[in-house]
Amino acid sequence: MKSDFHIHTHFSDGAFSPEKIVDAALDAGLEVIALTDHDNILSWQVAQDYIKNNNKNLEVIQGVEINTLYKEYEVHILGYMMDTGDEDFKTLLKTQQAARIEQVNEIITLLAKKEGIKIKFDDIVKQVAPGGSIGRPHIAKAITNAGGTSSVIEAYAKYIHNDSPVYVPRKTVSPQDAVEIIYEAGGIPVIAHPHDIDIAETLIKELMTHGLRGIEAYHRKHSPACVEYFSSIAENLGLIVTGGSDFHAPNMLNGQIILGKNFVPDWIYDKLMEEKKRIDMAG
Repeated sequence: MKSDFHIHTHFSDGAFSPEKIVDAALDAGLEVIALTDHDNILSWQVAQDYIKNNNKNLEVIQGVEINTLYKEYEVHILGYMMDTGDEDFKTLLKTQQAARIEQVNEIITLLAKKEGIKIKFDDIVKQVAPGGSIGRPHIAKAITNAGGTSSVIEAYAKYIHNDSPVYVPRKTVSPQDAVEIIYEAGGIPVIAHPHDIDIAETLIKELMTHGLRGIEAYHRKHSPACVEYFSSIAENLGLIVTGGSDFHAPNMLNGQIILGKNFVPDWIYDKLMEEKKRIDMAG
């Protein structure tokens, strides 16, 4: 099955609507995708309705990417096929959304007070679909639109980083909690793009005690050697391997849509489904 298990929509920091993602995935020859918005699951139903109403032939897996903090590391946990009606899972998403709103409001206040850059909460919220997850990319864009910087890149460099006097870290959950809640909701918790974390191997072993079941070895940032490294860790630890493009927007330099361009072996879909059956049977 030609697949891409890491895709963002405009319900978080992706550029495309779920409908446009469905069409782009079909154009790329994909047969199955997972929508993995940050701290948000609203895109899945929109995509399902679009597929059903327009007789599209694409399987869309329910997914999520939970942004967590562990010591000084930002760790992203992917979840697949969890029961989204599970009370603890619903609470997790509500907590994450509340933390995003609190962070954004605090940064808006500091931008006005310390830098004289005035942006409104609405300037940020209107960048995402209703109910979507707001975050750093949206703040950076609002700063640029208000004339505070000449580009989004400059906004990041000046204001949207931990050492900036106007930046406030988000009060987010731990990766241990995210893994445990996804697993207890019948989902498959997977550590996303582990190359970003220099303590990945140690953390993976720690998270396994909370229910971690997979490693995203295939990712557009991962070199072939990196894929091999994390695949061998997964094999040694009895974890599954997943992968995806981590698509957010077309390549700004040449306009290419890179959806599905990251090579994800066909067998990954089968392993994901086997793991879901195993978790369901164990539950």
